[in-house]
Amino acid sequence: MAKRVVPEERRRRRRPTRSGVVLSERLILETALRLLREHGSAGLTARRLGLALDCDPSALYRYFRGMDDLTLAIGDALIGQALDGWHRTGHWRHDLRALGLRIHAAYVSHPQAAVLTASRVSGRANELAADEAVLDVLRTAGFPPADTVRVYQAFIDTTLAFAALDAASLALPDAARRADEDMWRSTYARLSAATHPRIAETAPLLAARMVESACPTALDMLLSSAERELADLAVKGAEPGPPSP
Repeated sequence: MAKRVVPEERRRRRRPTRSGVVLSERLILETALRLLREHGSAGLTARRLGLALDCDPSALYRYFRGMDDLTLAIGDALIGQALDGWHRTGHWRHDLRALGLRIHAAYVSHPQAAVLTASRVSGRANELAADEAVLDVLRTAGFPPADTVRVYQAFIDTTLAFAALDAASLALPDAARRADEDMWRSTYARLSAATHPRIAETAPLLAARMVESACPTALDMLLSSAERELADLAVKGAEPGPPSP
């Protein structure tokens, strides 16, 4: 049976841990991110967290229902990191591109955590705030509800897919990651034009491009397509979205 989460005001009155640290949700999340960075997903256990925080592992269940609940909170914290400092300018395409790149950057800054959380849906506050913001940007720009949802899905899935892909590469052991990156400058660059003409033709460009994330390019292509659709809707006289609250 899932553990009952103790209300925040009762948690604050708890005694410090053996080392004098007062537990909080934020401290647990920060420690969990550190453990993921140092040990990968296999290293994130209640026992290891308890050791790192100098507390009994059971104390964690006053803040989270279990390790899966903690995982969802980690993903929500990454989205919160992306939202922090993001402000709407009123130019919908610029605003969505900026938010998409911020979400991507937040996830790849914690690659092990990103691999663990990018595919999850938490329903927590930061995730809801990001979803509400993207939907409102699109509706305010003039997309009808059905098109808003379609573009929203493509936008958020593209952003998170590249976050997961790039994070998975960064989470590899250094030697494996360097070997993968070097493949474009070794094997691909040495292929004969007689057998692989298009690879040989573009080898230098591939070597330079393929070690970088395609997330900015993918977002630009997606938003360009959405911008053309919005222009078509305007020509057809589609009903615009409501003004921003």
